[in-house]
Amino acid sequence: MHVMTVARELDLPEWLIFSGAIYQPVLNHLTGREADYGIKDYDLGYFDPSDTSYEAEDEVIQRVAQTFAPPFSEMVEVRNQARVHLWFEDKFREPYAPLASSEEALSRFTTTAFSVGVRLEADDGLTILAPFGLEDLFALRLRPNPNRRTTGFGRTAESAMRRWPELRVIAG
Repeated sequence: MHVMTVARELDLPEWLIFSGAIYQPVLNHLTGREADYGIKDYDLGYFDPSDTSYEAEDEVIQRVAQTFAPPFSEMVEVRNQARVHLWFEDKFREPYAPLASSEEALSRFTTTAFSVGVRLEADDGLTILAPFGLEDLFALRLRPNPNRRTTGFGRTAESAMRRWPELRVIAG
């Protein structure tokens, strides 16, 4: 909640907290682990197509790092989802078409269970976005994203199984 409260104050366009910052605490709760077990960072995505340069993103990265106090200043990893397609293929060796929103990024995650994003609204309500629903996450079930076949699913599942052996992997 601390990360979401500060992120809300940053007022980045279309911001979401997603990836391990969301699914890991859920898995930890469901498997009886400490809430922060396995969490190495908090992914904060935003969507600003007006300037997709690294320099513009780096300004936001620096602003975020200055806004959060340690240890969060080192743990919050912020990325402009409007520029992911510019570096994704070089890093992961897979093509990645441009996104139209932060929400669309969730539909491209390697597994349905991890495709969840959350935003803390001005009224303290939570907006939860889960294009594949929450059933797989709460059932401790990993299945590949049916809309995006990727070689990354195996790596993702293997890594998650090392931390949460209770997970069940369903090959697509």
